[in-house]
Amino acid sequence: MDAIRSEGEPYVLFQMAGASYAIASAHVKHVEMVEALTPVPNAHPFLAGAVFSRGEVVPVVDCRVRFGFPPKPLDLQSRLIVVSPGGRTVGLLVDTAREFLRLSSQEILPPPEEMTRRSGRYLKGIALVGERLVFVLDVEKLLDFDGGERLEALAGELQSLAGTDPRNILGACPRMRLKISTLHHS
Repeated sequence: MDAIRSEGEPYVLFQMAGASYAIASAHVKHVEMVEALTPVPNAHPFLAGAVFSRGEVVPVVDCRVRFGFPPKPLDLQSRLIVVSPGGRTVGLLVDTAREFLRLSSQEILPPPEEMTRRSGRYLKGIALVGERLVFVLDVEKLLDFDGGERLEALAGELQSLAGTDPRNILGACPRMRLKISTLHHS
């Protein structure tokens, strides 16, 4: 990576399908490894499931599927970026996330018109960092599918199933699988 920048807005960088992406750190609660996901019935294809993270049940969006790439099995590099835009908490499943970077608004260029037709609804812009292109994402638009209502309803449903003890999800939905190790607080 280039010399450390001290000006601009901080971003979390992540990789997926050979490309680099960035989301504003202001929306990121934390980044963690992910071992297993609990499937959620009747969900969007890109809603990979749910996890218990730091005291709350978090729906997980598989960014590969959301962006039109084929899904990939979880591995040691897989990361969950837990974001909280607009007061709702969602996990973003990505191939890997290990970098932080500051970008000024002048460094983020608008995406070409050809790119805005499909992915442009959640593509804020593109930055050139060293020799690589970084796609800067608008997290709120990324998570706005079905007007955002379906995701919020799912999050509420998962929390109500869990009640005060998230392990209750296992009893309420016996077909769901969840590794008990993911229930431990970080």
